[in-house]
Amino acid sequence: MSDDGPSRNGDDPPAPASDDRWSQYRQRLIRLGQTSVGERILIAVSALLLSLVVGTVIVTAAGLMATCRSPVLSFGSTTLCYDPFYVFNRLFLGALGDPFTGGWSPLNAQFAATLRETTILVFTGLSVALAFRAGIFNIGTQGQLIIGALAAALTVLWAGSLVSGTIALVLFIPLGLLAGAIGGGLYGAIPGALKAYADANEVITTIMLNFVAVRVSLYLVRNHFADPTSQATQTRTLPVEGQFPSILFDPRTDFSLLALLIALLFVGGVYYLLEHTAFGYDLRTAGIQPAAAEYGGVDSARTILTSLTLSGALGGIGGAVFVMMTLGKFQTGIPSYGFDGITVSILAGNNPIGAVFAALLFGVLKSGSNVVAFATNVPPQLVGVLRGLIILFVAMPEFFRIIGRRLARGQRDRQATATAGGGADD
Repeated sequence: MSDDGPSRNGDDPPAPASDDRWSQYRQRLIRLGQTSVGERILIAVSALLLSLVVGTVIVTAAGLMATCRSPVLSFGSTTLCYDPFYVFNRLFLGALGDPFTGGWSPLNAQFAATLRETTILVFTGLSVALAFRAGIFNIGTQGQLIIGALAAALTVLWAGSLVSGTIALVLFIPLGLLAGAIGGGLYGAIPGALKAYADANEVITTIMLNFVAVRVSLYLVRNHFADPTSQATQTRTLPVEGQFPSILFDPRTDFSLLALLIALLFVGGVYYLLEHTAFGYDLRTAGIQPAAAEYGGVDSARTILTSLTLSGALGGIGGAVFVMMTLGKFQTGIPSYGFDGITVSILAGNNPIGAVFAALLFGVLKSGSNVVAFATNVPPQLVGVLRGLIILFVAMPEFFRIIGRRLARGQRDRQATATAGGGADD
């Protein structure tokens, strides 16, 4: 008998119909969307701890099935090859340079690597978050980052052939960032214009443009801007004045505090733009209630185009920072910072300030993964599973919270319509 059918003896209350169950799920999601900041932090910490428990089980099970010469534990004929506690120790503390050992310094190389990853992810997280707040799902940040990186590298190389000395020292970094912003912004404007004026689905267009960016950059570098002294597909090395200076940290870490400070300035700028300007209000209103925003005088087409352009510009600046801080040149095969920015944004609840902490968590996991691979015999695939597991557990509550907030808005709109029209059926 179906669960939705009447009770067999007529005494038990009937099981809830599927519509009733969906209504219960929807109300739970709506309640989740109304959680306070403190409750969200508690949920995130609980999700992180739960992911560690599940990860410990997975590592232990994998260690029991693996074969190794030096097991960490043996009982009878059974051996345990991986120590799950040591794996998580290296994953988190290794990313910070292990502060519980003697002689620890906050300027250590591993912490610099974590901050280096964090800096790039702040830009890509901001890029995705800004588009999300406008109700646009921008999956093309990776392509915008690539175009921005290429534009920054070519611009600085061109300027390096014209200017040198003190002027170059002052000019090149702002010029590279501007070029990255223009390149990424124009590339983001393409799907923006297609959506605004041709009603093209931005998910499809931004995905496709990621592939286009990879192929275009490969063609241009290989055929027109390749370094003749290198076998790799890359441009010539940028002049020293066009690379971020290493402040406090060792230059070999490829991290610059100046780049991180610029990223934090952009966080403040995007937060101010979204929360304290008329354009930010229009953008948020268009993302929450597009019909009401248009009725209130917001030009939805212009808002879509502008938000995707700004989103692309932020991704492009991330690419410029990657080129001028990490690589010192443009090279094909840029890591997937743009795709990671989607998870960073979801994890942050599309909040610019939250993107800093989400990017830091990502930076710790990415940097710590390298330490685990170096310090243990755990396969890199298993390390990837652990990293994905932690991200999944921490991001999912925020993802469902976003859905709950959207459901709550839809419910309020229906209630307002029913009140204004005298009833939903009118």
